[in-house]
Amino acid sequence: MKKIYLLLTVAAVLCLSSCNLDINDNPNFPSNNDVTPDLVFPAAENAIATAVGDQMFNYGGFFAQYFEQRPEANQYNDEAELNLDESKDLFNRCYRTLYAGALADLKNVMDRTENKSDLFACTVMRAYAFQILVDNLDQVPYTEALQGSANSQPKWDAGQEVYEGVLAEIDAAEAALDGELMTLTDPMLNKSVDAWKGFANALRLRMYLRLIDGGINASTYQAKAVALVQANNFFTGNVAWDVYSPSEGQFNPWYDVARALGTKNHVAAYPIVSYYTATNDPRMAYVIMKAEATGDYVGQIPGAKTIYKDWGVDWKNKDVSAIDYTPVMAAPIYLFTQSELQFLIAETQMRWGNKAAAKAAYEAGVAADFASRGIAVGGFLAQPQVNWDAQASDAARLKLIYMQKWAALFMRDHMEAWSEVRRTDVPTTCAATAKQIYQDGTVYEPGQMIVPARNFIVAGGLCKRVPYPSTARQLNKNTPAEKLLSDRVFWDAK
Repeated sequence: MKKIYLLLTVAAVLCLSSCNLDINDNPNFPSNNDVTPDLVFPAAENAIATAVGDQMFNYGGFFAQYFEQRPEANQYNDEAELNLDESKDLFNRCYRTLYAGALADLKNVMDRTENKSDLFACTVMRAYAFQILVDNLDQVPYTEALQGSANSQPKWDAGQEVYEGVLAEIDAAEAALDGELMTLTDPMLNKSVDAWKGFANALRLRMYLRLIDGGINASTYQAKAVALVQANNFFTGNVAWDVYSPSEGQFNPWYDVARALGTKNHVAAYPIVSYYTATNDPRMAYVIMKAEATGDYVGQIPGAKTIYKDWGVDWKNKDVSAIDYTPVMAAPIYLFTQSELQFLIAETQMRWGNKAAAKAAYEAGVAADFASRGIAVGGFLAQPQVNWDAQASDAARLKLIYMQKWAALFMRDHMEAWSEVRRTDVPTTCAATAKQIYQDGTVYEPGQMIVPARNFIVAGGLCKRVPYPSTARQLNKNTPAEKLLSDRVFWDAK
């Protein structure tokens, strides 16, 4: 498997270094069909995982307020201070990787096979890719995309239409299954059609909840979500691209980028440190290091790195908790964790179903995340701060589900963490300013989001989307008018 991954990585690097940025075309894919579909499919899996586990993992970590820029380095000041527009090219590489790489490869496979199980797996991955594209940009090319020279200027479809379109694709592909075994090479789910069905159902549940909270046919999608949870036909374990090792050329891509920069840039943000501290959470030590100056865990106020001096503070690297990159060296890239799935089940049961089942799923979500880190859950759930039965109301229990999901997605899936913060508005955003929080911690509830101290969003607040890729603007006249970071995607209706 490692050898397969290394070969795919080389191919992906060659493609990404020479593609002409047209999302409708991948000129490096052989046109003579010498490369068979069974070898193309894992390249698509790899491309999607790389987009999620590298660049999205990085900026999602800032937007979900897990990360801050280290005081005496400068690589990610813009992400910390939300100083981002199309000129910063935040999403260019992801856009290119997903369209010219993953989606083009998936289309190639689907055009060259009649195996219904292979087509179903491709459809699930295609839906996943479009889901994360919409969650970043809202509008994306969909109905006219991937047509090559036949349409080099595809229209951009509304995010709701894309969501509903790919959900319909999954339904049709699953209905067409006829018992055939998968023939594609599949390092991620090992050719298990049942696992692909379980992944598809989890993906449906994730998207249904976003449609519901976006006010889109809420009663219909509520019924679908409840039916999914009642049927309980989901994947076991995690859906993860688990091909990395602690060897040169085989590192996790986010770790490899951090290592290549030669300077440690990431420190822990104040919200995650404060929440882990308040809940006596042993996951604190997983990648968060104690500050050298004090020997304590110290989170950095979001967006405050360049403004601490204005508050009369001489803030240095030694004063804050750095992120330890070592545990990520060979870590898998998570496309869907068992923990997130259990929290989505808990939410569905809490809102429309059985509260005892909600409790069981909540506790299973916490336990699954602890297990993924090799940490014993012990008496963690007995603490009143996180104990289900100790909550005063159903609203408090629902909030607890959301808070523990946020705590569990740290160093697992930062793209989904950022999306879920936007969907649920939990953690809530503190009404006090960053400076007020720094001066008086009593105005702050542990775990709350903080409006960055230095914030380039015109209207203030938190990041709600990423800018359109500048390459799309240059190559496609149908790219929508430029959006602000404060412009919400369709399902973020609150």
